[in-house]
Amino acid sequence: MSFTPVVPASGNVGWTFLKASREDQQAAFDGSSRIKRNTDYFLENIGNVQSAEELVSDRKLLSVALGAFGLDDDINNKFFVQKVLEEGTLNEEAFANRLSDKRYAALSEAFGFDLSPPNTILSDFSERVVSEYRARQFEVEVGNQDQNLRLALGLSRDLEELAAQDFQEDTSWFSIMGNPPMRRAFELALGLPKEFAAIDIDQQLTEFKERSEATFGTSNPADFTDPELQEKLVRTFLLRADLDASGGLSARGSVALSLLQTIAPIA
Repeated sequence: MSFTPVVPASGNVGWTFLKASREDQQAAFDGSSRIKRNTDYFLENIGNVQSAEELVSDRKLLSVALGAFGLDDDINNKFFVQKVLEEGTLNEEAFANRLSDKRYAALSEAFGFDLSPPNTILSDFSERVVSEYRARQFEVEVGNQDQNLRLALGLSRDLEELAAQDFQEDTSWFSIMGNPPMRRAFELALGLPKEFAAIDIDQQLTEFKERSEATFGTSNPADFTDPELQEKLVRTFLLRADLDASGGLSARGSVALSLLQTIAPIA
């Protein structure tokens, strides 16, 4: 039995439908043959895995592990993933900590192969990973129909996880910049083009904070865990994503980027 999420419309209309039907659709999706087969295998076998090499050598286990962190596309990058996992995150110079995409550090920290024993033996470990895998795979399937709705679905979880880290305001923004899905959602919600990432990192921080304050009344990412503010963020993102698709936002964003580059400090 298979199940494909129902996405009757894009933008805010599609978002309203998905919010109302998510619980029922998620339950049906979790019971589909592919998801059940993969999760059952992971639950039965991950407790026996003691090293990164063992994990990357088992494609079924690796697909669930990567899928739980939104890293499905790395399934064939075994050497890279093994290095990420083996070095862990305890050492500041570990490979995962030096990568700009912070999802790799989250993956490495979760499995804890730099610990003895690793986190794979913990009683609740497999269930936590499987729960994340189910949610993210549902989002992937939604994304096959509408990528913007996929980003919207994942935004709430990512913001909750970020707030749980209890970072300082600037550190939270750097974390958002290092998480491609979150970054894209915020860029669109704040009217910034993709090319914005090319300017000086400190200038990006300033612009994110100032635009967030002007648009949403706060420059602190932790405030977006408030349901009303988070809903405003999602709906603004989806509205501007539709505008971007029509070419309006890209044109305005390019002009804004040119102005930013003009006033950028010279190194």
